[in-house]
Order: sequence, then C-alpha cells, then structure tokens
Amino acid sequence: MNNIQFQDFGTQNNWINGRYLSSNSSNTIAVISPYYDKEIATVPDSNFSDLDDAVQGAKKAFPDWASKNIRDRAEVMFNLKSIMQKNLEELAYLIALDNGKTVADAKGSILRGKEVVEFATSLPSVLRGDSSPVGAGVTCTMTHEPLGVVAGITPFNFPAMVPLWMIPLAITTGNCFILKPSEQTPLSALKIAEYLKEAGLPDGVFSVINGSRVAVEGICDHPDIKAVAFVGSSNVAKIVYSRSTALGKRALCLGGAKNYMIVVPDADQDSTAKGLLASSMGSAGQRCMAASVAIGVADIDHIIDQLVEEAKAFELGVDMGTIISKTALDRITNYIDDAEKMGARVLIDGRTAPQPEEYKNGYWLGVTILDGVDPNWPCAKEEIFGPVLSIIRTDTLENAMKIENENHYGNAAAVFTTSGEVAKMISESASAGMVGINIGVPVPREPYSFGGWNESKYGHGDITGRSGVDFWTNLKKVTARWPKSTDTWRKYF
Repeated sequence: MNNIQFQDFGTQNNWINGRYLSSNSSNTIAVISPYYDKEIATVPDSNFSDLDDAVQGAKKAFPDWASKNIRDRAEVMFNLKSIMQKNLEELAYLIALDNGKTVADAKGSILRGKEVVEFATSLPSVLRGDSSPVGAGVTCTMTHEPLGVVAGITPFNFPAMVPLWMIPLAITTGNCFILKPSEQTPLSALKIAEYLKEAGLPDGVFSVINGSRVAVEGICDHPDIKAVAFVGSSNVAKIVYSRSTALGKRALCLGGAKNYMIVVPDADQDSTAKGLLASSMGSAGQRCMAASVAIGVADIDHIIDQLVEEAKAFELGVDMGTIISKTALDRITNYIDDAEKMGARVLIDGRTAPQPEEYKNGYWLGVTILDGVDPNWPCAKEEIFGPVLSIIRTDTLENAMKIENENHYGNAAAVFTTSGEVAKMISESASAGMVGINIGVPVPREPYSFGGWNESKYGHGDITGRSGVDFWTNLKKVTARWPKSTDTWRKYF
C-alpha cells in the first residue's frame, strides 16, 4: 500500500558549493503533490546569477577533482550506492509525493538509476587507457580526459533515475556537474545532493540549480559550461540542442517518443497481454519508453480479450499512480474524448475508474484502451504521455512495419511473436534505437546504452553505458618516440 502522507517541506534553496544557498532571484515556484493537489514546497526560479555562482564554484573545484586518481573518484560512487540502498524508502516516498508514482514504481526507478552508479564504479577498469606500439620505437596511448564544468537538465517523470543516468558518469570521469531538475519534481535531486556530500564528494563538484526557462537558457548560454545533456520533450530538446551547439558546446538531447508494439497471432497469449499492459501503463504511461500503440496483425482478439481482463484488475493508487498535474490530466483526457468522437471503441475507460478515497483530490486517470484506431488519428501519432493504449488493426506484417516506420520518432519498437523469422525481420527493419522482442519496455541494461533515433534524439551517442562515458570526456592521443639513450644520465648515479 502506498500510504503517502502529506508533508510540507517549506522553502527549498539551491545546492551550491556543498550547501544550501539562497537564490539571488525573488521569484519562486510552487511544488504541488499530484496525490493531494496541494503545495508541498517552494523552490527558487533561479536566474543567471545563481547559475554563475554554481559555475564559479565548479570551476574552482575542477582542477583538484580532475587530478584525482579515478579510483578515488569511483570510491564516491561506491559510497553513494551504499547510501542510496540504506535510504531507498526515504527517496522512494519523496519521489512518490512530488511525482505521483506509487512507492513500488519509485523504488524500481531508483534501482534502475543505481545501475549507472554501479557501472561508474567500474570505470577504473573501463578507462585504464589504451597503449600499443604502432611502429619501430613508436607508441600510441589514448586516454579519456574530463571536459570541465558540465550540466544536465532533467524531466519530471523520473526525478531520480534520469539524473542518475548523468551524474555518476559525468563526475567519475572527472567533470563538475550542475543539475537543473524539473521544477515540478525537484525534491529528490536535492536529496541526491545530500547523499553525494555524505559519500565524500568535494564541495563544488555537484550543484543543483532550481528554476524554469531562465535557468535552462542560462545553461545553454553560459560560456564556461562545456557540455549539456537534456531529457524532455522533442520540441524543447531541439531548442536546447540548437542553442547549446550554436555556442560551441557539446550537447545530447533526448526527446519524446511514440513507441509501437507489433503483435502477431502466434505470440504467447499470457505473456503478451501482460507485456502490453505493463509497457503502456507503467508509470501511468508517463515515460518515453511507454509503448502506447499496439499494432495487431490479423486475428489477435484472444490476446486483446485477456489484455482487457488484466486491465480490469488494475487499481489506482496500488498498481498505478497519478498524473503529474491537472493540466496534463486535462490534455490526456482530451485525446481520449477526441478518439471516441472519431470512432474508436473504448474497451476500458480510465475516465470512470474508481479513485482512492484517501487521495480524492489527486490527478487520477485509470487504464484506458482504445480499439479500432486509425493510424492517422492524433492518439496514434502524438505522444500522449498518459495511461492510454491505442490498438491499430492491420492484415499484414508489411503494413504493420510501414505504420511503425512512418512514425517520426524513433525511441523504441517491440514485437511479440514466437517466430524467430518475424522477430529478426522486425528488429532489423524497425527505425528505432531500442528494440524489444517479447519485451514491451526494451531499456538496455548497463553497460549497454540508452538512446533513440530520429526525432527522439538530437546529438550523437547515447546517455548511459560506454557511449555516455564518451559523451562526458575528450579523447587524448599521445604518440611517442624515444631515441636510443646516450647513457649521459649514468653520471648522476
């Protein structure tokens, strides 16, 4: 059971130079709990001066941090892993309160973020350097060098996990990192700052700047920030990428998604029905890996029938949390209303789902399944970011792949089948960076990296895994030739 108790955290500040620091801005942002529709904290809407304070502290800390042996930097990650495990309940409840997840969902997201912390502890081995002879008396050596002061801008839907995709790799490789969390869910980011200090991270190496547009624009524009990572909507990802790279920064910006699951009649009924439901409804559909469209090839009614029965057992507040805001709830509901008007059959209507009495003011929407959806309808083409699964029917696998690849996003795709031939064909031809075979949420595990294609990503490389290490570092190549010794050194001994 969730048992999310209301708490008032009062005024929260930025985290700069290892401590909480009041903002130079008089503007504030209210943090609203989706469980209660009530304010639980306020954070500063920081200005460029606040950001510059963090940057100057990071610049001062950088030379000493970068010069440390990578084993010493990785030791902080070992400590952080232990601290996170010890405080798993605390962090999960904090995420649930300001994000609206269930506690179980919040814990799962923390543990996924902890995988990147664990990968960072292996970097002393991963980045031990590469050296080899390349000619007579000539040796080449290659090392990964930190960039300097770098920054990350993260979304509301995974307020701990996505920052933990960035922070461990960025700082273990020797950078100083500034985080701008979502203004809707900032509390867990500040808690991670406290954990890092407890783990032994020197002051100035990690900062948290709260805020909205001004803070984001400042990160893009600040001349001393060398790289920017972003996760959010595609529209904003494109703007952040363009603005940052125009000023010579390195940028990797992950955007939105519209992920399709292709279901063929030979798919295993039980695991497919459960997989469709988990993929589309996990985190209340508020994740870029949610597969919000199922393309049914030929007769898959037996799978859809079980899917509906499974969905009927979903309980709000237990199996699924809230929507992040009233604005988002209204937007998602409008997609359902419009699809119904266009002729979709509403197999399960989340608009009428029973809501938890103890959170009666929360932003609730239950599992919604729409059948008979046209591929060109908004619910089939646009990112809804809510617990809505649209079912498209087609007669051929070829047409299913056509629908899949006409999608301008390219985050993830999936196929449910017991045929190796079908699985091979889909995985080879799908225009997506991550593909699942009988897996509805094909998130790679470390050290395999996370990242999509097309309009789901602006920039080169991925955000986690070995590709993430490459993003946060520069390669230095040293080519050396040593002439034969003249033995003049011997007279000194």
